[in-house]
Amino acid sequence: MDFRLVELERWLVTQFPAMTCSLSPASADASFRRYFRARLADGRSFIVMDAPPDKEDCRPFLQVAALFAAAGAHVPVIHARDLAAGFLLLEDLGDATYLDCLARPPETRPDPQRLYAAATDTLIRIQQASRPGVLPEYDRALLERELNLFPDWYLARELRRALAPAQQQVLRLAFDALLANILAQPRVFVHRDYHSRNLMLSEPLPGVLDFQDAVYGPITYDLVSLLRDAYVRREEAEVIDKAVRYWEKARKAGLPVRADFAEFYRDFEWMGVQRQLKVAGIFARLCHRDGKPRYLADLPVVMQYLLAACRRYRELAPLAVLLDSLAEGDDVKVMT
Repeated sequence: MDFRLVELERWLVTQFPAMTCSLSPASADASFRRYFRARLADGRSFIVMDAPPDKEDCRPFLQVAALFAAAGAHVPVIHARDLAAGFLLLEDLGDATYLDCLARPPETRPDPQRLYAAATDTLIRIQQASRPGVLPEYDRALLERELNLFPDWYLARELRRALAPAQQQVLRLAFDALLANILAQPRVFVHRDYHSRNLMLSEPLPGVLDFQDAVYGPITYDLVSLLRDAYVRREEAEVIDKAVRYWEKARKAGLPVRADFAEFYRDFEWMGVQRQLKVAGIFARLCHRDGKPRYLADLPVVMQYLLAACRRYRELAPLAVLLDSLAEGDDVKVMT
């Protein structure tokens, strides 16, 4: 028996004591959280978050929701909460993610330019509201822990490869170079998963979800999440076009982006390398630790973005060579 679901249904009865309520799964999540859509007999619907308190903490979600809403982002209204039980009753922003919209036939698809213009406008509003000391720091320790997901999970568990000492040094030098660049970037509020599965077709555009891990960190991070999305394959010309549009808006908004677009785009690319390394590690961990192999299907897009960026910079070229050798299995020990 699903005891959490039984407890959640009892809690909903206390919220709507005179109303029939039906529950159905609303979305999958890479964490221990679950989401259900609660439909009432009067036609209203809500999203119910089930976050087991021994595994998840709802308080960051509530804090960031308040910050982002005050900045003008369309985040779900919180209608009720039980933090001890780990239940939240949220506004229903619909069931169409940006990713769903992009997969529609052209004749029924919303204009992608409009979707992404709205997404960058919201991102800029969030960044304009930034101030230090409110959200956790996206510091060196956290960035490095994320990078280490790549050797610990993608290399060791997915590829089953053990690096030779010289290859370990290549990886270490690349990590150090990335960290030096990223830690020198201007800092703002960072959603940390600002991509097509967490942006909703809603009014106003976009509905923003899954922001509970927000931090105070590099200004390019969320733009990389959006434009080098692990679930959407984009040509480089499209990425550059959308990055320019963001950069122009950000400058007009007074955000601390670099005055030269080429320098800004270099920061964007190096941030992207860190994120793609992290994402490859997370997807491997989701498969091998959490029993969620479906994420491996998105690894080719992640690795394509990663390799392309590394090949464009002299300092990251040795990492590109290493990644190529790992893919081909050259000079690498297979772990048993």
